Amino acid sequence: MSSSLELITIGTELLLGFTLDTNGAEIGRALANIGVRITRRTSVSDDPDAIRDAVSGALARTGMVLTTGGLGPTADDITKRVVAEFFGMPLDFQQEIWESIVARFTRIGRVPSAANRSQAEVPRGGTVLPNRWGTAPGLWLEGDPGIAIMLPGVPTEMRMLLEHEVVPRLSARADGTIIRSRTIRTAGIAESSLAERIGPIEEELKPLSLAYLPGTHGVDLRVTSWNLPAAEADRRLLEIAVVLRQRAGEFVFGEDDDDLARLVLDAARAARVRIATAESCTGGLVGGRLTAIPGSSDVFVGGIIAYDDAVKREQLGVPSSLLAQHGAVSEAVARAMAEGAAALLGVEASVAVTGIAGPGGGTEEKPVGLVWFAVSVKGVTSAARFLVPGNREDIRARAAQMALFNLRKALISAGA
Repeated sequence: MSSSLELITIGTELLLGFTLDTNGAEIGRALANIGVRITRRTSVSDDPDAIRDAVSGALARTGMVLTTGGLGPTADDITKRVVAEFFGMPLDFQQEIWESIVARFTRIGRVPSAANRSQAEVPRGGTVLPNRWGTAPGLWLEGDPGIAIMLPGVPTEMRMLLEHEVVPRLSARADGTIIRSRTIRTAGIAESSLAERIGPIEEELKPLSLAYLPGTHGVDLRVTSWNLPAAEADRRLLEIAVVLRQRAGEFVFGEDDDDLARLVLDAARAARVRIATAESCTGGLVGGRLTAIPGSSDVFVGGIIAYDDAVKREQLGVPSSLLAQHGAVSEAVARAMAEGAAALLGVEASVAVTGIAGPGGGTEEKPVGLVWFAVSVKGVTSAARFLVPGNREDIRARAAQMALFNLRKALISAGA
């Protein structure tokens, strides 16, 4: 079996919500790659009793704990002292560490304060994990309670110490198995409908596990291999990925970290077309997604944010009669917006979005969340209607994703 540990993130600011904890995700991914499983993740305040209880409980359950935060020079940075006391290791001042701290401050034209001296104190018998990226070294303690690994809370410092100091030490203790995942990404289908398409697959999956992860981007299917050798894990993950792609069908757009906007740009290049956008309810989100990708300017020309009907008429050439007869949120207007954007910006492909993002403005016939999309590629225009769930922010984000999804499908067909 692979080893396991518990993760404790320390800092009152985390509990108050003023600081977003990104360290937990980084640590989880890094440790999974070497077969170390995080069995529990806890956040506690800068309180000695809370830290002591969390650390003692974690060590009692797994024998190994990794903490982040509380290694700085200020009064609320108490992790090192509390954990050292729990292990029965008094703190000793190490001149070598202090000199490295002074040298680092000198390089940036500053002088360390007296408070920084506490960062040169090390639990007697503990191992120092040198921090070349900051002033607070990491620490590795081993004793009767188990193993405690303490890292700074600053994300850059934590990440580098994890990579260069912690992972190599844990790898040396590992048994050669890993925890590895593979993700199939879908859009345009609800979680329940996707589950029906996938069907009963648990027996076929064993010893792997499958999780459905819905979000504004769509639904991810994440399959995970636990405690298998790397080659076997990769083989099983590939086999199941093929099955999942087949069952999810046309709703699959990529795997793992694939960004739909990047895939749209790739499809446009393959089809040898340039693209433009015409957006109403999404207010530029589609264009923003595309321009966030480096190199997008070779195929993405620009877009029109036609929020007001006057812009739809005057910029995109949507006939007043269509707006009057069908309303701005309609198939006819979406089609006219897409064709108008293509003509105005001189491109071969375009996508249009018009909808009701709410929270007001909906009717029984056209409720909040109703969105019409239209895609025009090489003179052929198609449209689709979706009822998108969520609040205003969710509806806009989901609508932008669906616009990209529909555009990519049309581009792939045009390039085939």
